[in-house]
Amino acid sequence: MSDTLNIRTMADYAAAGEVPEVLFWVGCAGSFDDRAKKITKAFAKLLNGAGVKFAVLGQEESCTGDPARRAGNEFLFQMQAMQNIAVLNGYAVKRIVTACPHCFNTLKNEYPVLGGVYEVMHHTQFINTLFKEGKLKVKGGSFQGKRITFHDPCYLGRGNGEYEAPREVLAKLDIELVEMKRSRAKGLCCGAGGAQMFKEAEPGNKEVNVERSEEALGMQPSVIAAGCPFCNTMLTDGVKHFNKEGEVQVKDIAELIAEAADL
Repeated sequence: MSDTLNIRTMADYAAAGEVPEVLFWVGCAGSFDDRAKKITKAFAKLLNGAGVKFAVLGQEESCTGDPARRAGNEFLFQMQAMQNIAVLNGYAVKRIVTACPHCFNTLKNEYPVLGGVYEVMHHTQFINTLFKEGKLKVKGGSFQGKRITFHDPCYLGRGNGEYEAPREVLAKLDIELVEMKRSRAKGLCCGAGGAQMFKEAEPGNKEVNVERSEEALGMQPSVIAAGCPFCNTMLTDGVKHFNKEGEVQVKDIAELIAEAADL
């Protein structure tokens, strides 16, 4: 991936005596999940196209510890966090951007008490800034005029109060943004948060992701836009549950912009 997308590591920058503008924290999903890797590539493409000097940690990046803490293993969380903080502080990292709201929340709100203090941005916030600075432009793309509904990730919306950035970015696409009844502060979880992504469902008569996907499909969108790799997985599974994958796409905002951007 690094060859085709011109991605340098923090170690590369350090060896050259340079400092990147921002560290792109890829996260476990963006590194290892085949679907989420496409989001990683799309965002890297945008960063390159906007002329942003960015780096990744590569093999020096480890899980933030979010799933461990949510699942109740505080000891493992602190071990993972301290290891990451040692690496980040070793490189004197100041700014971090990530496409995962779980990483975003943990790095921004839970690392400072352990000695990891950084300016952390979600990728929709960063993309929005690039638009405002004139470093990114869109040429319309294949989504022009299409109905798109946006699913608010819990850790971006209710967790950190960010509702506008993803919508401002989507507005650049000249699409028809249709809001679900449960959106913004009243948004419904996709069912993956709190480490639920990695465990079997609890007894009940309906999966949370099926409930949320049904609500999204009820808006009759061409695309369900997401801003989190976990949400993406859960909504994709939900769309498949209703046999709608041929009609409705689930895409990350970075993918939508990368497809429409004038790079």
